[in-house]
Amino acid sequence: MTGQVRTVDGRVAGRRGQATRQKLLDCLSEMLSSSPYRDVKVIDVARKAGTSPATFYQYFPDVEGAVLEIAEETAQEGAGLTDLVAGRSWAGKSGWQSAEELVDGFLSFWRKNDAILRVVDLGAAEGDKRFYKIRMKLINAVTSSLADSVKELQAKGKVDKDVSPAAVAGSLVAMLAAVAAHQKGFQSSGVKQAELKTNLALLVHLGVTGRKPSK
Repeated sequence: MTGQVRTVDGRVAGRRGQATRQKLLDCLSEMLSSSPYRDVKVIDVARKAGTSPATFYQYFPDVEGAVLEIAEETAQEGAGLTDLVAGRSWAGKSGWQSAEELVDGFLSFWRKNDAILRVVDLGAAEGDKRFYKIRMKLINAVTSSLADSVKELQAKGKVDKDVSPAAVAGSLVAMLAAVAAHQKGFQSSGVKQAELKTNLALLVHLGVTGRKPSK
């Protein structure tokens, strides 16, 4: 890892510096889960990390800069969601399994990264292009892979040729992202997590294949 991280003034951070930088990011991530990110101050993050504001400013220009770093790392992690789609079969019982695993992976990823994803959604909704680009990076890879799955089914004559793979895939991923961001709301309304997963998987399977699943 040494040599891959630089300070604000361009110096290469050593192992100790990298550890300090990561601790600051970890502490900020924890604080975002309980406080609006605009209420988080540099001095609070530094204090929680057991260091000083001056040290914080060695690695980040401000809190928003550090938040964007966390968001970028989360988007990179989210690229792994494509593994839940790419190369998967949507035929027969395998199709139902593909739908279930995609839904489960999507919901789990959002729960794990709920705090930073809320910040990304807020920033994107407010028109901040930096957050918008990160959000697009996060969902576009999954959308593209899902669209490819629909195209493959069309090529085999299993999905109507008039269906738009991009429109279907984009709509399904938008639905998954919206539902994933409101999991607590569903639970407070009496919808059990297992019910949510099953019904989302049904909608995904219907969207991709146009057919009810074979369970």
